[in-house]
Amino acid sequence: MQSASEHSEAADRPAPPASPEHAYPDHWEADVVLRDGGTARIRPITADDADRLVSFYEQVSDESKYYRFFAPYPRLSAKDVHRFTHHDFVDRVGLAATVGGEFIATVRYDRIDERGMPASGPADEAEVAFLVQDAHQGRGVASALLEHIAAVARERDIRRFAAEVLPANNKMIKVFTDAGYTQKRSFEDGSVRLHLDLEPTDRSLAVQRAREQRAEARSVQRLLTPRSVAVVGAGRAPGGVGRTVLRNLLGAGFTGRVHAVNAALTDGPAELDGIPAHPSVGAIGEPVDLAIVAVPAERVPEVVADCGEHGVRGLVVLSAGYAESGPAGRERQRQLVRQARSYGMRIIGPNAFGIINTSEDVRLNASLAPHMPAAGRIGLFTQSGAIGIALLAGLHRHGAGLSSFISAGNRADVSGNDFLQHWYDDPDTDVVLLYLESIGNPRKFTRLARRTAAVKPVVVVKGARHSGSAPPGHRVPVTRIPHATVSALLRQAGVIRVDTVTELVDAGLLLAAQPLPAGPRVAILGNSESLGLLTYDACLTEGLRPLRPLDLTTAAGPADFRDALAAALADETSDAVVVTAIPWVGENGATESGDGEVLAASLREAVASVPAPAKPVVVVHVEMGGLAEALAVATSTRPVSAGARTASTPARPATGGAAGPGPGADAGTDRGAPTQAPSAPVLRTTDPAAPGSAAPAAPGTTDPTAPETTDPAAVPPPDRQATIPAYPAAERAVRALAEAVRYAQWRRQAAEPGRVPEYEDIDEGGAAALIERVLGAGGDPDARGVTLGTADVGELLSRYGITVLPTLPAPTPDEAVAAARRLGYPVALKTTAPHLRHRPDLGGVRLDLATEEQLRTAYAEVTEVLGKPEELQPVVQAMVPRGVDTLVRSAIDPAVGAVLSFGLSGAASELLGDTAHRLVPATDRDAAELVRSIRTAPLLFGWRGSAPVDTPALEELLLRVSRLVDDHPEVVAVSLEPVVVAPAGLSVLGATVRLAPPPPRTDLGPRRLPSY
Repeated sequence: MQSASEHSEAADRPAPPASPEHAYPDHWEADVVLRDGGTARIRPITADDADRLVSFYEQVSDESKYYRFFAPYPRLSAKDVHRFTHHDFVDRVGLAATVGGEFIATVRYDRIDERGMPASGPADEAEVAFLVQDAHQGRGVASALLEHIAAVARERDIRRFAAEVLPANNKMIKVFTDAGYTQKRSFEDGSVRLHLDLEPTDRSLAVQRAREQRAEARSVQRLLTPRSVAVVGAGRAPGGVGRTVLRNLLGAGFTGRVHAVNAALTDGPAELDGIPAHPSVGAIGEPVDLAIVAVPAERVPEVVADCGEHGVRGLVVLSAGYAESGPAGRERQRQLVRQARSYGMRIIGPNAFGIINTSEDVRLNASLAPHMPAAGRIGLFTQSGAIGIALLAGLHRHGAGLSSFISAGNRADVSGNDFLQHWYDDPDTDVVLLYLESIGNPRKFTRLARRTAAVKPVVVVKGARHSGSAPPGHRVPVTRIPHATVSALLRQAGVIRVDTVTELVDAGLLLAAQPLPAGPRVAILGNSESLGLLTYDACLTEGLRPLRPLDLTTAAGPADFRDALAAALADETSDAVVVTAIPWVGENGATESGDGEVLAASLREAVASVPAPAKPVVVVHVEMGGLAEALAVATSTRPVSAGARTASTPARPATGGAAGPGPGADAGTDRGAPTQAPSAPVLRTTDPAAPGSAAPAAPGTTDPTAPETTDPAAVPPPDRQATIPAYPAAERAVRALAEAVRYAQWRRQAAEPGRVPEYEDIDEGGAAALIERVLGAGGDPDARGVTLGTADVGELLSRYGITVLPTLPAPTPDEAVAAARRLGYPVALKTTAPHLRHRPDLGGVRLDLATEEQLRTAYAEVTEVLGKPEELQPVVQAMVPRGVDTLVRSAIDPAVGAVLSFGLSGAASELLGDTAHRLVPATDRDAAELVRSIRTAPLLFGWRGSAPVDTPALEELLLRVSRLVDDHPEVVAVSLEPVVVAPAGLSVLGATVRLAPPPPRTDLGPRRLPSY
């Protein structure tokens, strides 16, 4: 089974040379999610682990021992135990994967020389060996250990691993060959000899992230699809959190087994709500997959221990009193996560509202929500229970169904990132809605959101935008960039950013029920000229291209609406249709009853009359009684495969309609809850950017499960009764439509991503040598960094093909004249004092000085008005062709990573915040979008008759700065200002560069869960 190398090492190898012991490397400790969704802890092996190692080895099969040592090796000798538990953490390192404090797998490396003998540095090769307990083989433990031991080896300047494996040990060979590292293989003396280059490659990173996605998605799936659930803390009397969740679980018709747990039930068998009740999880006597914990915080540790010792896979902790309550609560939360992970369990919460899975195969309502939502195609994640209630109510009111719902509270363990991993390839989810108050790992969130958005919409509203910080109790880097920058980066990743919960619902309704628009052209029709004009204005405000509104007049009836909508859907000059409606007024001035239901039927009839409509329809209504309800009640958004439901197989009620798993399940528990109408598919489009259509693979990836072609006969025809979203205000409808238009455009562009161009004149090695020289000159560099001098800035930037215009100091008038003669007239005289930098409006810049007399006059005027030369620090610079002053910057944020920014120099960027941002490395498409996305971009393209500037040269400069920062993470900040962009070419007049030890790149290291 799984094991590798070190041929009879315990008996044959000489003792390694003595080397000094190093301090215990606690930063090597990590919690990881395994292939089956469970967790394990990886940590260095120490001398205190002797008993654990012996116990672990005794549970390994003889076959696995043979594969490990290439000979029968029934037990470890005292010498073996000493060697395998004593390491210097440099030349000899051992790591163990543990669950419940016990070893389930080990890996070790020993540094070797070119002859394969034990060695110390500078030897850069090591022999690696694994051993995985048979009961845990197939869980991906060895693959996770390989990632971590490789990272440790690179940290210790080891560049290659060597491994010797028996040919029959296919599992271990596969671990090495599937890792994605560059490798060589040979067959020697009856064994397979493998050599792995440990430098990360694109393939090894892709393999690592694919494994991360599968593991984290599986861990969420285990929480959402339990076969049995225990509610711990269900009280004997009705009411209370535990009893409420138990009632909701039964009322939803959960398809698995349900158990109640109450520590006070010590008098023998009992029942609560007709299901078995027990004093502890251990007393249940059968496997439990999910435990809902609703006990006081001080009792949670004993519940976690009870669950962990009896094989529970996951916890939903509703209990409060954790990080949200202060320092003591934060420490309690850290202990909770550590304890749960030690047993391989994942946690939703604490302080959670609960989870819901509407799948007919599960019907899980393990939450405080009294009604089970209708089944649908929306996945909803929220940190706030109160916001979760509001969102559930809003979506239900508009007829939108959910695939799953999670209100994660403090999200100490399972977070929005985990659910993005799940929803990415969840066939039951077409749209993802997220309410977040903080983003614990923005770099990872952006990566996951980009990949998910390439196949389905991701809509985010972020609370606490101006006061947000790290998630309560989390130890993560805190972003220092403004909220506007974070929003820009999320939009770059394809995320639909909205500002309010109402907008979140509005966008979700449209995206779940309608196809994506092919463009920004909007047809407007209705029976109110004024409402049509309001809609027209709203379209212009959102950057859409509305057609002239079609006024059907107030005399128009339902048939007129039907005909006009059918014509608009068939018209190729529009990409979307907005229907506006006001009530019909009778002769006596009263509105007619039932108008909404009649109009809704006519609108659905119009949609049904057009073959495969590929454009969205939204409705704006003012006091149109019953219209929104009639359009919403048409269907949930859940599609049904062809033949899956017929007239003889009606839909199952959404709440309380099926007997629960226990004998006392009450079908009427959720009285008053509406039942689910028969499901119907969403309107679809052949546009690959449409939600719910055959999803294209994310850029740079392939989807091995996707069919190469789609058989039209296998696709059920679209149901013409699908939900048409209705909004009570034109602005809300148009804003949701505009978000869909922008997202569809992003999807089309993401299908053909840009490229990072190569430039032959870049001297990466020369730049690296300069950076090493500067950072090494002062011994241990200050973590805050070193600001380069003028000469070093010019040299570094020149290595990347960026020329900075020379600037000569002018501390006296005579030296200013000498500098001008050296540079050649005309020249510019500038003050460089910090309080005057980039402030030409204060008079510290004089341009086009063509003679010595003009220069001396300007020098005298500037020093007379603004201060002495030693205060002003004047300089002389040659004049350049006139153009538009811009700025180019890049900085590394500890949470987000390197960010490239662009704007116009001066008030536009500083006062108005008109700056665009993209993540590094930027592609040619990113550079083009940066230049065009600022509000003042028209100044670059010939505004009011001015000459357009050389934007291709500007885009190239952006790409060269991006390459510099991406190639050298020590370059933590670059600022080029001003950059004068002329009609032909550009000139960089000022530049500053700061170097510092690079922050750790957690996204490039081995997989790990957030630490505590």
